[in-house]
Amino acid sequence: MAAGLKCDPIVILRIDGDDLHEFIKSPSFEPKMVSIFSELELDLEEGSVRDYIMKTLEKLTVEQGIPPASDSWVMSNIIETALQTCGGVEQQPISQETFLVEFRKVAECVAQKLKDQPVIVAHSENTLDGSGIKRFLSNKLELDKILETTLKNVPGNRHEKTPKEYLRVALDAVAPSAGLPPLGTVDQMDKVIGDVFKVLAADDEKVVREDEFKEMLAEILGSIMLQLEGNPISVSTDSVVHEPLASASTLLQPSNSS
Repeated sequence: MAAGLKCDPIVILRIDGDDLHEFIKSPSFEPKMVSIFSELELDLEEGSVRDYIMKTLEKLTVEQGIPPASDSWVMSNIIETALQTCGGVEQQPISQETFLVEFRKVAECVAQKLKDQPVIVAHSENTLDGSGIKRFLSNKLELDKILETTLKNVPGNRHEKTPKEYLRVALDAVAPSAGLPPLGTVDQMDKVIGDVFKVLAADDEKVVREDEFKEMLAEILGSIMLQLEGNPISVSTDSVVHEPLASASTLLQPSNSS
């Protein structure tokens, strides 16, 4: 846990509506909303204004002063109640102009709800730049030990299945040691891995010896490292803290996304 906190330090934020008010009044508000609206037009062909507003709130983060909309408490007590307060948005026909006007109203309501009920969020940031993989590959003893353990723990009989199945399972198993997130948790990272597998033909339906398997896995890690060194990926996570924090009102300052 200590190593994880060192790599991904956690900051406790108090989301109380101030940052959201600033975002609504800022010059970046309208361009951001127009960009999101354009994205949503491709996904919500017949969506209502309410649908667009809900999806937009899911796309915004603590940087704009919005706590995680995926949290059930935030959805029920902040977002849903704000929509009820504004009222009538679901009956509006959708257009960019209508969306901008109605979203601003809802955002103001959300900011007021947050002022009445501040939300405590644990926020962490990390940059995947390949340094974790580099350290992992440079320690041959650790590398051999973990690869051997990984092979022993791969389910099934590896001699009868394809490298695709085993290499992806094995890569996920060594991910923590290489400073990588689990497969399926970061879209950009999954794309990098998919591209590497394609270039190295690691998805071929071919059975390989154990030593070849280890070499392929090490080669995959090396290729991922090079990709991340050239194009680092920034990852941030936000989680609502539901347990009461002692003296939170005095110890925690409003978040400063800038």
